[in-house]
Amino acid sequence: MSKHVTYDDAGEVEVTRGTASEEAPRLEGDPGLGCHSGTEMEKAARMAGQSELLDQYARDYPQGPHDKPQSMCPAFGSLRVGLRMKRVATVLSGSACCVYGLTFVSHFYGARRSVGYVPFNSETLVTGKLFEDIRDAVHELADPDRFDAVVVTNLCVPTASGVPLRLLPDEINGVRIVGIDVPGFGIPTHAEAKDVLAGAMLNYARAEAEAGPVARPEAGVSDLPTVALLGEMFPADPVMIDRMLAPMGLAAGPVVPCREWRELYAALDCGAVAAVHPFYTAAIREFEAAGRPVVGSAPVGRDGTAAWLSGIGEAFGISAEKVAEAQNAFLPAIEGALAAKPVRGTITLSGYEGSELLVARLLIESGAEVPYVGTACPKTPWSEADAEWLRAKGVTVKFRASLEDDCAAMEGVKPDLAIGTTPVVQKAKELGIPGLYYTNLISARPLMGPAGAGSLAEVVNAAIAGKERMDRMREFFEGVGHGDTAGIWEGDPNIREDFRALNVKKLEKQERARKAQEMI
Repeated sequence: MSKHVTYDDAGEVEVTRGTASEEAPRLEGDPGLGCHSGTEMEKAARMAGQSELLDQYARDYPQGPHDKPQSMCPAFGSLRVGLRMKRVATVLSGSACCVYGLTFVSHFYGARRSVGYVPFNSETLVTGKLFEDIRDAVHELADPDRFDAVVVTNLCVPTASGVPLRLLPDEINGVRIVGIDVPGFGIPTHAEAKDVLAGAMLNYARAEAEAGPVARPEAGVSDLPTVALLGEMFPADPVMIDRMLAPMGLAAGPVVPCREWRELYAALDCGAVAAVHPFYTAAIREFEAAGRPVVGSAPVGRDGTAAWLSGIGEAFGISAEKVAEAQNAFLPAIEGALAAKPVRGTITLSGYEGSELLVARLLIESGAEVPYVGTACPKTPWSEADAEWLRAKGVTVKFRASLEDDCAAMEGVKPDLAIGTTPVVQKAKELGIPGLYYTNLISARPLMGPAGAGSLAEVVNAAIAGKERMDRMREFFEGVGHGDTAGIWEGDPNIREDFRALNVKKLEKQERARKAQEMI
């Protein structure tokens, strides 16, 4: 594309809500395969002509030791991106149970937006009628007075069956049509599913900008060269980043995933991209195709801020004096904030949001000992600087970490605090170790610059201080809900050791027979 995006004089457009989805009928003839049936579903998808799509996903999102989701359905990530955008309608195509779960969790997280659903059964799936139904639904939704775009998402079964969203028209009545496949057997985490939709939208917007003038964003565009920010972050972080860029004559651009379609143009119009969340492979591919350099890491902590500002300065060709001016304006404040709110204790950290390495850096500079960091996201060139810094501090960094990796680290280290996903925190509390849920209690806080320094100290120190209370609770409930006492009993359970001994003998006999069969 050209060096700059050209904007037309389109004015503001009133934001409206989408249409209400109808109650979906129960799926008939479900093949019985879901996102946890990875191998069989992938075979079916390849037989249906989806090999090119799956091969691209394998390159963008290489899998780790686990080949199936260990958290929520990955499609929640792309669904969330669409639902947070103004004037964008969202339609799901998948099994009724999957759609129910996704709409439930999206509204649990405050979507306040209707989700469209195109139901199907075995007949419409096999005959191709499902695609026709999707096409009809898209035509019905494509009202330019209400929507800028309609996003259609194939879940596992339609993807495995080869429902060809690529054959949908690119636009209807001036409304953009974006079709994506987000199968659980092809996208490892919901964080990476955000990238699937963000990349698809950037690809569409880049083609529009290359074709001619495009609509100016409602919030306008900066007169200064901008840095596009890649990855969802706390609302105060882009504001703080903008302040840190000001001494270098730069400004913070839009955050991708964006909140309105027109922001995609402004994001592509940047001078460089900050891969704050480094796993947005598809989005980065679009920025690189537009000729935009990418800078990894983020302005987190004293060391991270100094290195990041240097990297931004290099990307824009800014003099060392200007970079030093920006560093001198903020590094002392960051050092002071870190010293004012120290963290004391050993912490294991894990999650699936993609910002785990940044949080670990901030905790270490706050004084905490962090022997282990696990992230469900993959290793990328834009996370390497953070990983090297952490390893130099003696941290074990695990990319594509499984739940088993995170639990094993927590059980082995026995930290003062375990920060992680829900099952990790549950396991920690069963062991009497204080735990904090990463997504709701850690990633929902500012991390950047002086505002981020010390922002974690209060919640982390309070959790560590609760160890004595955890010990009292564990002692009080010792033995309850485990083994023979699991469940609800009106009296003591009737334990039959003779039955147990008989079952043990049966299992041993089956094992001997299995080994004998293997030797044949």
